[in-house]
Amino acid sequence: MDERNSSVAKSHKVLLVNRSSGAFSGVVDVLSFDVAEILLETEMGMLLIKGHDLHVNRLSLEKGEIDIEGRIDSLTYSEVKNAGKQAESFLGRLFK
Repeated sequence: MDERNSSVAKSHKVLLVNRSSGAFSGVVDVLSFDVAEILLETEMGMLLIKGHDLHVNRLSLEKGEIDIEGRIDSLTYSEVKNAGKQAESFLGRLFK
């Protein structure tokens, strides 16, 4: 079973509990974060988490995991091939 999983894209999981805490795996990078939104690059594309009083409790990029707390209002995915260059245009499109 491990041999099959090695040929498949890496795993990305989201565990959301009562919209007040979340555990995310398959995180490649944290591009930005503040109390209102967190922008992550994941194995499945860019993930924008919006909410209020958001806090990063645990971050392990080696394991690709992040735990957050706060009121989570939305999770939005987008496909981005070159995260560093296109993340700005992604954010630019959101604020137009």
